[in-house]
Amino acid sequence: MSLIASSIPIHTSISNKLVINPRRPPVLARAAFDFTRYMEEKAARVERALEASVPLREPRLVHEAMRYSLLAGGKRVRPILCIAACELVGGPERAAMPSACAVEMVHTMSLMHDDLPCMDGDDLRRGRPSSHRAFSESVAVLAGDALLSLSFEHVASATLGVSPDRVVRAIAELGRSIGSEGLVGGQVADISSEGVSGVGPERLEYIHVHKTAALLEAAAVMGAIVGGAGDEAVERLRRFARRVGLLFQVVDDILDVTRSSEELGKTAGKDVAADKATYPKLLGLEKSMELAEELKREAYAQMAWFDEDKAAPLIALANYIAYRNN
Repeated sequence: MSLIASSIPIHTSISNKLVINPRRPPVLARAAFDFTRYMEEKAARVERALEASVPLREPRLVHEAMRYSLLAGGKRVRPILCIAACELVGGPERAAMPSACAVEMVHTMSLMHDDLPCMDGDDLRRGRPSSHRAFSESVAVLAGDALLSLSFEHVASATLGVSPDRVVRAIAELGRSIGSEGLVGGQVADISSEGVSGVGPERLEYIHVHKTAALLEAAAVMGAIVGGAGDEAVERLRRFARRVGLLFQVVDDILDVTRSSEELGKTAGKDVAADKATYPKLLGLEKSMELAEELKREAYAQMAWFDEDKAAPLIALANYIAYRNN
Protein backbone atom coordinates (compact mmCIF):
# COMPACT_ATOMS: atom_id res chain seq x y z
CA MET A 1 0.00 0.00 0.00
CA SER A 2 1.19 3.49 -0.78
CA LEU A 3 2.47 5.35 2.23
CA ILE A 4 0.51 8.37 1.08
CA ALA A 5 -2.72 6.40 1.10
CA SER A 6 -2.14 5.02 4.61
CA SER A 7 -4.02 6.34 7.63
CA ILE A 8 -2.38 9.38 9.18
CA PRO A 9 -2.43 9.96 12.96
CA ILE A 10 -3.47 13.32 14.39
CA HIS A 11 -0.85 16.00 14.91
CA THR A 12 -0.81 19.73 15.47
CA SER A 13 0.83 22.33 13.22
CA ILE A 14 2.05 25.77 14.26
CA SER A 15 3.65 28.30 11.88
CA ASN A 16 4.19 25.67 9.17
CA LYS A 17 6.30 23.51 11.48
CA LEU A 18 5.46 19.98 12.49
CA VAL A 19 4.67 19.54 16.16
CA ILE A 20 4.24 16.06 17.62
CA ASN A 21 0.93 15.47 19.34
CA PRO A 22 1.71 15.59 23.09
CA ARG A 23 -0.53 12.57 23.59
CA ARG A 24 1.88 10.55 21.46
CA PRO A 25 5.46 11.25 22.55
CA PRO A 26 8.15 10.49 19.96
CA VAL A 27 9.51 6.97 20.00
CA LEU A 28 13.06 6.57 21.32
CA ALA A 29 13.46 10.30 22.07
CA ARG A 30 16.99 10.81 23.43
CA ALA A 31 17.17 14.23 25.08
CA ALA A 32 20.72 13.55 26.35
CA PHE A 33 22.14 13.03 22.85
CA ASP A 34 23.94 16.15 21.59
CA PHE A 35 22.96 16.01 17.93
CA THR A 36 24.37 19.44 17.04
CA ARG A 37 27.81 18.47 18.28
CA TYR A 38 27.56 15.08 16.57
CA MET A 39 26.67 16.68 13.21
CA GLU A 40 29.40 19.30 13.50
CA GLU A 41 32.09 16.75 14.29
CA LYS A 42 31.03 14.29 11.61
CA ALA A 43 30.55 17.01 8.99
CA ALA A 44 34.03 18.40 9.70
CA ARG A 45 35.61 14.99 9.11
CA VAL A 46 33.52 14.46 5.98
CA GLU A 47 34.66 17.86 4.66
CA ARG A 48 38.31 16.93 5.16
CA ALA A 49 37.80 13.61 3.40
CA LEU A 50 35.97 15.26 0.48
CA GLU A 51 38.70 17.89 0.17
CA ALA A 52 41.35 15.17 -0.05
CA SER A 53 39.32 13.09 -2.51
CA VAL A 54 39.41 15.71 -5.29
CA PRO A 55 42.82 17.42 -5.35
CA LEU A 56 43.27 20.38 -7.67
CA ARG A 57 45.22 18.94 -10.59
CA GLU A 58 45.16 18.80 -14.39
CA PRO A 59 42.96 19.27 -16.26
CA ARG A 60 42.51 22.17 -13.87
CA LEU A 61 39.19 23.50 -15.15
CA VAL A 62 37.21 20.32 -14.59
CA HIS A 63 38.75 19.79 -11.15
CA GLU A 64 37.94 23.37 -10.20
CA ALA A 65 34.33 22.76 -11.22
CA MET A 66 34.19 19.47 -9.32
CA ARG A 67 35.54 21.10 -6.17
CA TYR A 68 33.33 24.20 -6.58
CA SER A 69 30.18 22.13 -6.25
CA LEU A 70 31.41 19.30 -4.04
CA LEU A 71 32.94 21.62 -1.43
CA ALA A 72 30.17 24.23 -1.47
CA GLY A 73 28.86 23.17 1.91
CA GLY A 74 25.47 21.66 2.49
CA LYS A 75 24.10 19.59 5.35
CA ARG A 76 26.05 16.43 4.45
CA VAL A 77 23.04 14.36 5.52
CA ARG A 78 23.87 11.45 3.21
CA PRO A 79 27.49 10.88 4.23
CA ILE A 80 26.63 11.29 7.91
CA LEU A 81 23.79 8.79 7.48
CA CYS A 82 26.29 6.35 5.93
CA ILE A 83 28.73 6.73 8.82
CA ALA A 84 25.99 6.50 11.47
CA ALA A 85 24.69 3.27 9.91
CA CYS A 86 28.18 1.78 9.91
CA GLU A 87 28.73 2.68 13.57
CA LEU A 88 25.28 1.42 14.51
CA VAL A 89 26.25 -2.12 13.45
CA GLY A 90 29.67 -1.95 15.11
CA GLY A 91 31.87 -0.76 12.26
CA PRO A 92 34.43 2.06 12.50
CA GLU A 93 33.99 5.44 10.84
CA ARG A 94 37.07 4.90 8.66
CA ALA A 95 35.42 1.89 7.01
CA ALA A 96 32.45 3.99 5.91
CA MET A 97 34.17 7.25 4.96
CA PRO A 98 34.96 6.31 1.32
CA SER A 99 31.33 5.24 0.81
CA ALA A 100 30.14 8.38 2.57
CA CYS A 101 32.22 10.55 0.23
CA ALA A 102 31.05 8.58 -2.80
CA VAL A 103 27.40 9.14 -1.95
CA GLU A 104 28.04 12.88 -1.59
CA MET A 105 29.83 12.91 -4.95
CA VAL A 106 26.79 11.33 -6.58
CA HIS A 107 24.42 13.71 -4.79
CA THR A 108 26.49 16.70 -5.94
CA MET A 109 26.50 15.39 -9.50
CA SER A 110 22.71 15.10 -9.40
CA LEU A 111 22.40 18.72 -8.24
CA MET A 112 24.78 19.96 -10.94
CA HIS A 113 22.82 18.18 -13.64
CA ASP A 114 19.43 19.02 -12.11
CA ASP A 115 20.28 22.74 -12.23
CA LEU A 116 21.06 22.70 -15.96
CA PRO A 117 18.75 24.64 -18.29
CA CYS A 118 17.69 21.39 -19.98
CA MET A 119 16.50 20.07 -16.59
CA ASP A 120 15.22 22.40 -13.84
CA GLY A 121 17.13 25.46 -15.00
CA ASP A 122 18.14 26.74 -11.57
CA ASP A 123 20.80 29.47 -11.31
CA LEU A 124 21.24 29.22 -7.53
CA ARG A 125 22.57 26.33 -5.46
CA ARG A 126 23.67 26.34 -1.82
CA GLY A 127 23.47 30.11 -1.76
CA ARG A 128 25.69 30.82 -4.76
CA PRO A 129 25.63 30.50 -8.58
CA SER A 130 25.00 26.99 -9.87
CA SER A 131 27.87 25.17 -11.55
CA HIS A 132 26.75 25.97 -15.09
CA ARG A 133 26.52 29.64 -14.18
CA ALA A 134 29.94 29.74 -12.51
CA PHE A 135 31.61 27.79 -15.33
CA SER A 136 29.54 26.76 -18.37
CA GLU A 137 26.93 24.16 -19.24
CA SER A 138 29.46 21.88 -20.91
CA VAL A 139 31.88 22.04 -17.99
CA ALA A 140 29.06 21.44 -15.49
CA VAL A 141 28.00 18.30 -17.38
CA LEU A 142 31.55 16.98 -17.60
CA ALA A 143 32.40 17.82 -13.98
CA GLY A 144 29.26 16.01 -12.86
CA ASP A 145 30.22 13.00 -14.97
CA ALA A 146 33.70 13.07 -13.45
CA LEU A 147 32.27 13.06 -9.91
CA LEU A 148 30.03 10.14 -10.83
CA SER A 149 32.90 8.01 -12.12
CA LEU A 150 35.10 9.03 -9.19
CA SER A 151 32.47 7.85 -6.71
CA PHE A 152 32.89 4.22 -7.79
CA GLU A 153 36.66 4.47 -8.01
CA HIS A 154 36.82 5.98 -4.54
CA VAL A 155 34.85 3.17 -2.87
CA ALA A 156 36.95 0.55 -4.65
CA SER A 157 40.35 2.10 -3.97
CA ALA A 158 39.97 3.88 -0.63
CA THR A 159 37.95 1.38 1.43
CA LEU A 160 40.44 -0.36 3.72
CA GLY A 161 39.98 -3.11 6.29
CA VAL A 162 36.77 -4.35 4.67
CA SER A 163 36.45 -7.68 2.86
CA PRO A 164 36.41 -7.48 -0.95
CA ASP A 165 32.97 -9.07 -1.18
CA ARG A 166 31.51 -6.36 1.03
CA VAL A 167 33.19 -3.62 -1.00
CA VAL A 168 31.69 -5.11 -4.17
CA ARG A 169 28.25 -5.25 -2.51
CA ALA A 170 28.57 -1.59 -1.52
CA ILE A 171 29.54 -0.60 -5.07
CA ALA A 172 26.59 -2.55 -6.49
CA GLU A 173 24.26 -0.80 -4.05
CA LEU A 174 25.56 2.59 -5.16
CA GLY A 175 25.15 1.74 -8.84
CA ARG A 176 21.61 0.48 -8.35
CA SER A 177 20.59 3.68 -6.56
CA ILE A 178 21.78 5.89 -9.43
CA GLY A 179 20.59 4.15 -12.59
CA SER A 180 17.35 3.60 -14.44
CA GLU A 181 15.79 1.92 -11.42
CA GLY A 182 17.02 4.62 -9.05
CA LEU A 183 17.83 8.32 -9.29
CA VAL A 184 17.74 8.48 -13.10
CA GLY A 185 14.44 6.62 -13.26
CA GLY A 186 12.91 8.98 -10.71
CA GLN A 187 14.18 12.03 -12.57
CA VAL A 188 12.72 10.79 -15.86
CA ALA A 189 9.36 10.16 -14.19
CA ASP A 190 9.52 13.62 -12.61
CA ILE A 191 10.21 15.36 -15.92
CA SER A 192 7.50 13.43 -17.73
CA SER A 193 4.97 14.39 -15.04
CA GLU A 194 5.50 18.16 -15.37
CA GLY A 195 2.31 19.88 -16.42
CA VAL A 196 0.42 16.57 -16.51
CA SER A 197 -2.96 16.54 -14.81
CA GLY A 198 -4.07 13.55 -12.80
CA VAL A 199 -0.71 12.60 -11.28
CA GLY A 200 -1.78 10.45 -8.33
CA PRO A 201 -0.24 9.43 -5.01
CA GLU A 202 1.34 6.24 -6.35
CA ARG A 203 3.06 8.07 -9.21
CA LEU A 204 4.33 10.79 -6.90
CA GLU A 205 5.63 8.23 -4.43
CA TYR A 206 7.38 6.37 -7.26
CA ILE A 207 9.13 9.57 -8.34
CA HIS A 208 10.48 10.35 -4.91
CA VAL A 209 11.30 6.80 -3.81
CA HIS A 210 13.60 6.73 -6.82
CA LYS A 211 14.71 10.35 -7.22
CA THR A 212 15.35 11.19 -3.57
CA ALA A 213 14.98 8.18 -1.26
CA ALA A 214 17.12 5.79 -3.33
CA LEU A 215 20.39 7.61 -2.63
CA LEU A 216 19.63 8.05 1.08
CA GLU A 217 18.79 4.35 1.17
CA ALA A 218 22.08 3.52 -0.54
CA ALA A 219 23.97 5.64 1.99
CA ALA A 220 22.56 3.73 4.95
CA VAL A 221 22.85 0.32 3.32
CA MET A 222 26.43 0.90 2.15
CA GLY A 223 27.39 1.98 5.66
CA ALA A 224 25.79 -1.11 7.12
CA ILE A 225 27.47 -3.41 4.59
CA VAL A 226 31.00 -2.09 5.10
CA GLY A 227 30.33 -2.03 8.84
CA GLY A 228 29.80 -5.80 8.84
CA ALA A 229 26.02 -5.93 9.31
CA GLY A 230 23.98 -9.09 8.85
CA ASP A 231 21.07 -9.29 6.45
CA GLU A 232 18.38 -8.40 9.00
CA ALA A 233 20.18 -5.24 10.12
CA VAL A 234 20.81 -4.22 6.50
CA GLU A 235 17.15 -4.57 5.57
CA ARG A 236 15.95 -2.67 8.64
CA LEU A 237 18.31 0.16 7.79
CA ARG A 238 17.08 0.02 4.19
CA ARG A 239 13.48 0.45 5.32
CA PHE A 240 14.47 3.20 7.76
CA ALA A 241 16.37 5.15 5.09
CA ARG A 242 13.62 4.78 2.49
CA ARG A 243 11.15 6.41 4.86
CA VAL A 244 13.67 9.08 5.79
CA GLY A 245 14.22 9.70 2.08
CA LEU A 246 10.51 10.19 1.45
CA LEU A 247 10.34 12.35 4.56
CA PHE A 248 13.18 14.48 3.17
CA GLN A 249 11.26 15.05 -0.06
CA VAL A 250 7.94 15.81 1.62
CA VAL A 251 9.65 18.41 3.81
CA ASP A 252 11.52 19.76 0.77
CA ASP A 253 8.22 20.25 -1.05
CA ILE A 254 6.75 21.99 1.99
CA LEU A 255 9.73 24.31 2.30
CA ASP A 256 9.57 25.16 -1.40
CA VAL A 257 6.20 26.84 -0.83
CA THR A 258 6.75 28.23 2.67
CA ARG A 259 10.31 29.62 2.60
CA SER A 260 12.17 32.30 0.62
CA SER A 261 15.09 31.78 -1.74
CA GLU A 262 17.37 33.41 0.83
CA GLU A 263 16.28 30.96 3.51
CA LEU A 264 16.60 27.93 1.23
CA GLY A 265 19.84 28.85 -0.53
CA LYS A 266 18.15 27.93 -3.80
CA THR A 267 15.28 29.29 -5.85
CA ALA A 268 12.02 29.04 -3.92
CA GLY A 269 8.77 28.20 -5.68
CA LYS A 270 10.44 26.70 -8.74
CA ASP A 271 8.40 23.49 -8.55
CA VAL A 272 5.16 25.48 -8.58
CA ALA A 273 6.43 27.56 -11.51
CA ALA A 274 7.30 24.39 -13.43
CA ASP A 275 3.89 22.89 -12.62
CA LYS A 276 5.55 19.86 -11.04
CA ALA A 277 3.77 17.20 -9.06
CA THR A 278 4.53 17.89 -5.39
CA TYR A 279 3.05 16.75 -2.10
CA PRO A 280 1.49 20.13 -1.23
CA LYS A 281 -0.01 20.33 -4.72
CA LEU A 282 -1.47 16.84 -4.47
CA LEU A 283 -2.39 16.62 -0.77
CA GLY A 284 -2.44 20.22 0.41
CA LEU A 285 -0.04 21.68 2.94
CA GLU A 286 -1.71 20.30 6.07
CA LYS A 287 -1.95 16.71 4.79
CA SER A 288 1.64 16.90 3.55
CA MET A 289 2.76 17.82 7.06
CA GLU A 290 0.74 14.93 8.48
CA LEU A 291 2.38 12.57 6.00
CA ALA A 292 5.81 13.78 7.11
CA GLU A 293 4.88 12.96 10.70
CA GLU A 294 3.73 9.47 9.70
CA LEU A 295 6.92 8.75 7.78
CA LYS A 296 9.00 9.85 10.75
CA ARG A 297 7.14 7.48 13.04
CA GLU A 298 7.61 4.60 10.61
CA ALA A 299 11.34 5.35 10.42
CA TYR A 300 11.55 5.33 14.22
CA ALA A 301 9.87 1.93 14.32
CA GLN A 302 12.72 0.36 12.32
CA MET A 303 15.25 1.66 14.83
CA ALA A 304 13.52 -0.05 17.77
CA TRP A 305 15.27 -3.30 16.78
CA PHE A 306 18.73 -1.82 17.46
CA ASP A 307 20.59 -0.79 20.58
CA GLU A 308 18.95 2.37 21.82
CA ASP A 309 22.14 4.36 22.43
CA LYS A 310 23.73 3.41 19.10
CA ALA A 311 20.51 4.26 17.26
CA ALA A 312 20.34 7.76 18.80
CA PRO A 313 22.21 9.51 15.93
CA LEU A 314 19.88 8.02 13.32
CA ILE A 315 16.77 8.90 15.30
CA ALA A 316 18.07 12.44 15.73
CA LEU A 317 18.91 12.62 12.02
CA ALA A 318 15.32 11.70 11.09
CA ASN A 319 14.09 14.34 13.52
CA TYR A 320 16.44 16.91 12.00
CA ILE A 321 15.17 16.19 8.49
CA ALA A 322 11.58 16.50 9.67
CA TYR A 323 12.06 19.88 11.32
CA ARG A 324 14.74 21.54 9.16
CA ASN A 325 14.13 25.01 7.73
CA ASN A 326 16.19 24.75 4.53
